[in-house]
Amino acid sequence: MKSVPVWIWYTALRILLFAVPLAVLLAVGVNPWISAAVAALFGLSASLIFLRRARESMSTDLYSARHREAPVTRADDEEEDAAIDGQSPNASPKPTP
Repeated sequence: MKSVPVWIWYTALRILLFAVPLAVLLAVGVNPWISAAVAALFGLSASLIFLRRARESMSTDLYSARHREAPVTRADDEEEDAAIDGQSPNASPKPTP
C-alpha cells in the first residue's frame, strides 16, 4: 500500500490550522473579517512552528523533482521537436478561416 504524499498531508494540516480557529471564532460571534485575519495569522504561525519536518520534506521532494540528472522524456517529444525544427524561424502561422 502506498503512503500518502507529503504535500497532501502538509496541505491538509495547513487547511485545518486555518479552518478550526476560523470556525471557533465565527461560532463565538466575532466579526467575519477579524476572525479570518486572526485564523490566518494563527494558521501561519502554527504551521511554521509545528509543521517544520513536513515542510522540509516537501521542499526536498520538490528540489529533487526539479533537479533530476536525466530529464523525463515523453513518447511524443521527438515528434514535436521535429515539427518545430521543420518550421522556418521567420514563417508566421497562417490564419485559419
